[in-house]
Amino acid sequence: MHVSLFSLSICYFVYVTGFSLYCDYSRPPFVLPPSPSSSPSPFSAAAFTFTELSASTVAVHFLLHRYRHLEDKMANLDDTHDASGSRNNVEKEIKRGLTVMKSIIRARDKGEKFEVHWSVEDQLIEPNGSMLASYIGSLVRQHIPITCDNWRSPELKVGKEKIWSEIQRSFHIDESRQKYCIQLAGKRLRGFRSFLSNKFLKDEEGNFVEAERPMKYAEIISAEEWDNFVAKRRNKKFHEVSDKNRKRASKPAYPYKKGRTGYARLQQRILAEEKSDATSLLEHVLWKAARVGKDGAVVEAVQNVYDECETLSQTLPSIEVQDLQERT
Repeated sequence: MHVSLFSLSICYFVYVTGFSLYCDYSRPPFVLPPSPSSSPSPFSAAAFTFTELSASTVAVHFLLHRYRHLEDKMANLDDTHDASGSRNNVEKEIKRGLTVMKSIIRARDKGEKFEVHWSVEDQLIEPNGSMLASYIGSLVRQHIPITCDNWRSPELKVGKEKIWSEIQRSFHIDESRQKYCIQLAGKRLRGFRSFLSNKFLKDEEGNFVEAERPMKYAEIISAEEWDNFVAKRRNKKFHEVSDKNRKRASKPAYPYKKGRTGYARLQQRILAEEKSDATSLLEHVLWKAARVGKDGAVVEAVQNVYDECETLSQTLPSIEVQDLQERT
């Protein structure tokens, strides 16, 4: 069947942009293409079928990679996580950050710096990956006010520069990693704000309540800053955005079950346990591993996605998958 250049362009555009813009958080990021016996080229129109929200998968590794980045964005939106488990995770991270900061300062006084390691996907890994991440969380809580509305605001420049300079004082880290570290700082700040709002400003039903400034954070949150924070949380517009984000993130069909252990450190741990010489796992293998609970059980929906990915990955020549990733 002849496919016009216009049709090809439309399909390719939807494939590249549609997933990031319209993929629903609670759904798998793909649907299967035609059967293996008749699978067309990844760039032909026949390779695409559509749901109302996302483009078809023609390269499962690439789409799952994009899906994971979408999850990272969703996981860090303000007030999208109300579960007590999420609150406990943040509270543990705050305590861990204070402990890490003390150990880092002691090492700095001795003239010591920590080495930082990165995965092949340029993500923080061990040793010292979680230490740096916790340290960044402590720094952003110290140098950036919880009332900031725009992470890109020029008013935050001084605070961001201070965070980066403090990181460099204690870690051997290249200048090229500054953007990553500052983005991570933004995520940690959003998580902290959500934690404060959910723990101190809401009841069990999610309704806002009156609350005094939590004294355990008095050293980093002034009375005036707290009052401004509370006022913004009570703003009608904020409520609308918060409710929208909460609904979008609630009850995901494929929940991530590894807490604050990111994909990079999870992958590193799995490869170490398997004593593998590989530098990375297949995307769908890692995706499934991230959704296995402590009991080792895999829900049927996750297993179905994995099986479909496994089938699809075997139908596409590796050269086509690599070519598609390079093009996008």
